Amino acid sequence: MLTKLSITNYALIDALEVSFEAGFTTITGETGAGKSILLGGLSLVLGKRADLSSLKDTTAKCIIEAQFDVGAYGLQTFFEQRDLDYDDQSILRREILPSGKSRAFINDTPVTLDILSSLGTRLVDVHSQHQTMQLTEQEFQFRVIDAIGGNAALLERYSQQLSSYKTLQKELEDLLAYEATATKELDYNSFLLEELEKAPLKEGILEALEEEQEQLSNVEQLLELLAQGNQLMNDEQLGILNGLSQLQQTSQRLRGFGKQYQNLNDRVQSIALELADIATELQDLGEDVSVNPQRLTEVNDQLQMLHDLFKKHQATKVSELTTIKEELAEKVDVSLNLTDNIQTKRKALEEQETALDTIANSIREKRTKILPQLKQSLETQLTHLGMASATFEIKVNASTDFKSNGKDDLSFLFSANKGGTHGELKKVASGGELSRIMLSIKAILASYESLPTLMFDEIDTGVSGEISNKMGEIMQQMGQHMQVFSITHLPQVAARGASQFKVYKETLGASTSTSMRKLNPEERIAELAEMLGGKSLSESAITHAKELLEKQ
Repeated sequence: MLTKLSITNYALIDALEVSFEAGFTTITGETGAGKSILLGGLSLVLGKRADLSSLKDTTAKCIIEAQFDVGAYGLQTFFEQRDLDYDDQSILRREILPSGKSRAFINDTPVTLDILSSLGTRLVDVHSQHQTMQLTEQEFQFRVIDAIGGNAALLERYSQQLSSYKTLQKELEDLLAYEATATKELDYNSFLLEELEKAPLKEGILEALEEEQEQLSNVEQLLELLAQGNQLMNDEQLGILNGLSQLQQTSQRLRGFGKQYQNLNDRVQSIALELADIATELQDLGEDVSVNPQRLTEVNDQLQMLHDLFKKHQATKVSELTTIKEELAEKVDVSLNLTDNIQTKRKALEEQETALDTIANSIREKRTKILPQLKQSLETQLTHLGMASATFEIKVNASTDFKSNGKDDLSFLFSANKGGTHGELKKVASGGELSRIMLSIKAILASYESLPTLMFDEIDTGVSGEISNKMGEIMQQMGQHMQVFSITHLPQVAARGASQFKVYKETLGASTSTSMRKLNPEERIAELAEMLGGKSLSESAITHAKELLEKQ
């Protein structure tokens, strides 16, 4: 329920703050006074997009704040899912800056416009003359039928099933499209994969092959150097090991003359061990190295293979070739198993379709069941609103396509005259008739849907007299179960409100501003009298105004 609305620097409004109560509230005012401005401000805080034209003073920011009592609406989950602080008294705020930027807040937490709009649609249901045209759209007509039929849970299941169905359908379409070129791609990918599988794609293989190639290509020089090193170590007269042996003997004799000589001897013995090990390794390496032209050819071939693959696949590392090989293996596997995959997808799609059909049939059964009830309720309501000859023909037929809300086609036909031909609402119903039909539907929906706050914006345009009185009575009855606002120019409707607000313009100097205030009993009489007979406020108009208020 909307409990408070504050508007600053919006359109013709300088500053406005009003509080509202439960029940049926009417809002009146002269044409051009700014009733639409008030509704525009509320729409902004409910998530409508804005621009700089919203600012009265383009150097200051516009702030619109609405407080709602949401304790009975079960919105805790909505707040939790969006990481918002929940409060039974929740505040929605919208700010439009002079720069043109817009900011939105829920309980002082910044939110996106989509989140603000999503919450706004759960708090206020606004219907104007323009929005009455929703009546002519199948989506709205289905919503009415489904609300009365209690299809919410089934529609949620259907929506989830439809999403899975469409995902599978897309996957099957992709497989079938791929199948058209699969044979050609399979041959080519298999060839590339075979090349890569023959290649030595081990970690560090490139460096190892290059090192081996360097050794095999220079084997004579390598043998010569190893032999030379071996001779330097082991020559009987000038060899390093022979001279080192004599040094060892000397250092051993010196070690007894003090700690420093002992350290010297230790170092000599250590060097002797290391050089002996080097001499052994030189000899072993010399024995291992041999001329092997066959192995050199193999190494060269493997290196050439790797470099060719680098060039072909525009790679620079063996790891990149490994990744490409894995991707090709996956593609080949998909191609080889394509027929099986297609059959599996088709079977899964058939199962999903069967499940969807089952849910869609249940939805259709519940829709069909309540059509007589809806037809009777609408025709009864319209009889009260002066359309005693109005009749409907409403039919739900199975469709061949899965739609967003089921598998049905809807025929929602109307005739305003007895014996007249039924036709589509948008073709045969006038604006005034559409307004009365919309009011009737909203009155019916109020018993089935949670409509926390309902706002009618001059929905009574085009009607007068007893019909307008009946429209006011219907809205008054709705106000016993929910908060209802009606922006109206009809005194018969305005008098039905438990409270009445007036929107008016004031001119101070060169500036004009729009304001709004709640009328006290005396002011209500004067306002209704003016609506009935003009500004002269005749005795008859005042008497009539009092009579209207007494009826409510």
